[in-house]
Amino acid sequence: MSTLLEKALEQVVALPQNEQDAIAAEILASLADEDGWRRRFAAKREVIRRMAREALDEDDRGETLPMADLL
Repeated sequence: MSTLLEKALEQVVALPQNEQDAIAAEILASLADEDGWRRRFAAKREVIRRMAREALDEDDRGETLPMADLL
C-alpha cells in the first residue's frame, strides 16, 4: 500500500461510520467507473488507432489548424 493511501486511510478511520461508508462507496464507484472506461477503450483499440492515424495524416497534408488558432 502506498504511503499516501495509508495516510488517507488513517484519516478515514477516525471518521464516523456513516462517513467512512460514504467515502468507501465513492472509492468503489470510482474504481468501477475506471474499469468500465478501460474495458470500453480496450474494445475500441483498433478504432482509436485508425482515428489517430487519420488525424496524423490530415495534419501531414496540412488540413489541420494550430491549437492556438482555435482558442
